[in-house]
Amino acid sequence: AAADGLGSIAIDTTQLNMSVTDPTAWATAMNNLGMVPVGLAGQQLVTDSICVPGFDPSLSMMTGITPINPMIPGMGLVPPPPPTDVPVVKEIIHCKSCTLFPPNPNLPPPSTRERPPGCKTVFVGGLPENATEEIIQEVFEQCGDITAIRKSKKNFCHIRFAEEFMVDKAIYLSGYRMRLGSSTDKKDSGRLHVDFAQARDDFYEWECKQRMLAREERHRRKMEEDRLRPPSPPAIMHYSEHEAALLAEKLKDDSKFSEAITVLLTWIERGEVNRRSANQFYSMVQSANSHVRRLMNEKAAHEQEMEQAKESFKNALTGILTQFEQIVAVFNASTRQKAWDHFSKAQRKNIDIWRKHSEELRNAHSEQLMGIRREEEMEMSDDDSGDNPTKKLRVDDS
Repeated sequence: AAADGLGSIAIDTTQLNMSVTDPTAWATAMNNLGMVPVGLAGQQLVTDSICVPGFDPSLSMMTGITPINPMIPGMGLVPPPPPTDVPVVKEIIHCKSCTLFPPNPNLPPPSTRERPPGCKTVFVGGLPENATEEIIQEVFEQCGDITAIRKSKKNFCHIRFAEEFMVDKAIYLSGYRMRLGSSTDKKDSGRLHVDFAQARDDFYEWECKQRMLAREERHRRKMEEDRLRPPSPPAIMHYSEHEAALLAEKLKDDSKFSEAITVLLTWIERGEVNRRSANQFYSMVQSANSHVRRLMNEKAAHEQEMEQAKESFKNALTGILTQFEQIVAVFNASTRQKAWDHFSKAQRKNIDIWRKHSEELRNAHSEQLMGIRREEEMEMSDDDSGDNPTKKLRVDDS
């Protein structure tokens, strides 16, 4: 059956394979709610201890919405886990115009079709012939806000809710027997069958939401790529006499020299040097050359720091090597016959292992220290050969 293009019902008897007494049987209707279904008069349809463990946040991937989490701090819905042998018992629901009687718990649960994406509409079949739209709204408005009810001339209708999780509460009522008032007439009673319905409006809203999420994901990825992308080099300004005068001042400043020399190199490579600007460029090149002495002084200062660090390291290494020599001497003394006979077999084994390990470390440190001394001797020989006046390089300060 179909009503205004909303969908139809398809019962598959092969899905009737789960007992109602199973604690997980009700999860089809309530697993992404995490709240207790309540009738119009305020009675609970199922117990708290069963409702909370049925919460399944994985359904949010299928429905496209964020389910209500019963573990939100401050709500107090964190009971201990229930015993696994507690049966799910559906109770009678009393409304103003009708009464809903629960199905036989020994019967298998009603089957449902595959849930369409973004489903907010349910098909309700098996309504009493005398059921009006007002009675249907009275029964199903306790599941959530109803946006539309489309009733057929036959005993079924389609109900569209405001949110997707309300559909699960409506599915819970499937299998209930509905009786209008106290009449037992056939036209005043019927067994409800609630199923997911396929509606164009639901699918359109779901597609819009998916497109919005895709746009947000693309925007997030773009922001992440922009954040990780290395910064672009600053743009080089075009040559002019005014910019050249400013650049000449920057070339004289030690803190701005690196930035200024890059601009000067770019201008020369661009071909900005001509007869008219040659003198100005020569002045800037001369300013660049004046930094050679400063750079050499900085290099000498760093070399001096390195020499001091080398000397400090060599002294520390010498002290370490001296202590290693003393430790090895202790082990050698312990292995002599005078003391060796008084140790047990296990103690001798440990002492021998420790002695070999200490000797290896001592030899490694000794080789390192000898390497440092050989480097110093080579540097001293290079300095002696560099003192020869015929091999010195004279740098014209001008």
